[in-house]
Amino acid sequence: MRKLLTVCLGNYCRSPFAQVALARRGGTAVTVRSAGLIGKWQDHPAHPSMVNAARRLGHDLTHHRGQQITLDMLHWADTVLAMDATVLATLQTICGEQNTRKIGLYLDDRDIPDPMGHSDEAFDDCAVLIEAGTALHIRSRP
Repeated sequence: MRKLLTVCLGNYCRSPFAQVALARRGGTAVTVRSAGLIGKWQDHPAHPSMVNAARRLGHDLTHHRGQQITLDMLHWADTVLAMDATVLATLQTICGEQNTRKIGLYLDDRDIPDPMGHSDEAFDDCAVLIEAGTALHIRSRP
């Protein structure tokens, strides 16, 4: 079973949605966790606009509670997926040399824009982009 870890700044918008989208696409072949670089939203639910965007795409984010990343999480994961280049650079700094090969951008060559502070439409666009990106990490189930 593959172990994926999605990471954004606060584990409040992008990485929680990526977690549920990847888990649904991967089914029993994957275990997916999410975390944020900062602990501002530790133990808080996902952003309401992302919960609504997720619902519109058939996902349930109501049980999410934010987590700040730990070294144990980094060691646990087979693959660590950063939502943007800034998060990626921070992860590469903190993760230790033994973990750098398993860290990359969620979309390989571009950022998932952070919707914080923007309209509900920005959250919807973000969710659609993350949903489409699941195909980069998990093949469709038969």
